Amino acid sequence: MLILPGLIDAHVHLRVPGGEHKEDFISGSSAALAGGFTTLLAMPNTNPPLVTVENWRNTQSQAEAQALCDVHHFAGGSEAHLDQLPELAKNAVGLKLYLDATFGPLRLQDPAAIEKCLELWPASKPICLHAELDSLRAGIELAERHQKHIHVCHVARKEEVEMIAKAQDRGINVTAEVTAHHLFLTEGDTQRLGPYGDMRPRLQSQQDQDALWQHLGTTIEVIASDHAPHAKFEKEGFESQKAFLIAEKPLEEEQKRPIPPGIPGLESTLPLMLTAVAENRLSLETLIKLLHDNPKRLFNLPEQPETWVEVDETAKYIFPDHPLYTKCGWSPFAGLRMTGSVSRVVLRGKEVYKNGIINYSKEN
Repeated sequence: MLILPGLIDAHVHLRVPGGEHKEDFISGSSAALAGGFTTLLAMPNTNPPLVTVENWRNTQSQAEAQALCDVHHFAGGSEAHLDQLPELAKNAVGLKLYLDATFGPLRLQDPAAIEKCLELWPASKPICLHAELDSLRAGIELAERHQKHIHVCHVARKEEVEMIAKAQDRGINVTAEVTAHHLFLTEGDTQRLGPYGDMRPRLQSQQDQDALWQHLGTTIEVIASDHAPHAKFEKEGFESQKAFLIAEKPLEEEQKRPIPPGIPGLESTLPLMLTAVAENRLSLETLIKLLHDNPKRLFNLPEQPETWVEVDETAKYIFPDHPLYTKCGWSPFAGLRMTGSVSRVVLRGKEVYKNGIINYSKEN
């Protein structure tokens, strides 16, 4: 039996508000506990997005009332709400800027607005970037010019991680995260997975994946799930959507919704990384740094006293088709052989999870 600290997932989408058929605070935090996470950092591309003080406060208050683990929300950068950033910065865990193709309404393309976001956001809190290739290069240049800390989300390519390494060598305050799915899946899996293997950034080549592993624990300081659940009917296309979106009249052709990118990951991330430890691809010490110590430091998160995760590092099993708690009810890792599972979680002295069962609600 291994004892780990309560782990931190620095990149999740809990879909509240506006996407509660995909996930909500109870289901998402239950999945987190089952996966060994006691702290979640939630992204702002909700509906409505968390770009105003009112929306952010309402959503954070709802999380505090409903979630079974700690949830901290990012603020989103928006061209229409730049005036909100100074007040949002007082309580948000960080600022998220979407500089590349993504799911949701928050992509920033106006250079002046992006520049203004960096000017207004305090240097004491990180600015997280969804940025790939050219937009990442521009983001690093902005960080250097404004002397701000940028944290690059879900690095997926060899070129990108090498770009970040060079920036770090030059003394630019840039840190990086990688997802478990970019460490364990490649573009070779896309045909097998179909829409269930579509996410942003997309899966890349084996050479790209090899580079991520080579930089893990050095250039890359954080592993995150990028838990981005979508319902099966959304992943399966228009015909399934019609069955769900009951309207007074049939949906017209132009009402087809594109298949959304994103996969769940809260319940699979730690088992995947424990499997890597069992296969001697990663040390346990590095795993703890990537999933606890580094995100805690980078995002200046509070202590969780009397909190730990008990892991059976010898458990061998097939990852299930239907994870226990995430509402979306599927995983791209279904059928994969894994080694290591969460057996018990204690949060602030209270047993909240044991052997597949959540033992906690906000009422007890």
